[in-house]
Amino acid sequence: MNIYISGLSYSTNEANLNDLFATYGAVSSVKVIADRETGRSRGFGFVEMADDTEGQNAIDGLNGTEYDQKTISVNIARPRAERPSNGEYRQRSYNNNFRRY
Repeated sequence: MNIYISGLSYSTNEANLNDLFATYGAVSSVKVIADRETGRSRGFGFVEMADDTEGQNAIDGLNGTEYDQKTISVNIARPRAERPSNGEYRQRSYNNNFRRY
């Protein structure tokens, strides 16, 4: 089960998150999402748990609790929405917006 965690402290790292969820069962993977430019946590992450029952227990036990001085939200992760590639975005034409003097 893939679990989404939001409201994380910027100091929370993957090892801390792994320890938190390991109390509910076997953790397959942990990923804290970091800003590309600064490398600092963006305040959310994902935990993959091998067993769905253990994952649901973790969600039920941790959602709305305080962790690292922040109240976290823990939910089942939704699949990422498909995004069109750059070529498929409609681009605005600015040619008709120039003033002529």
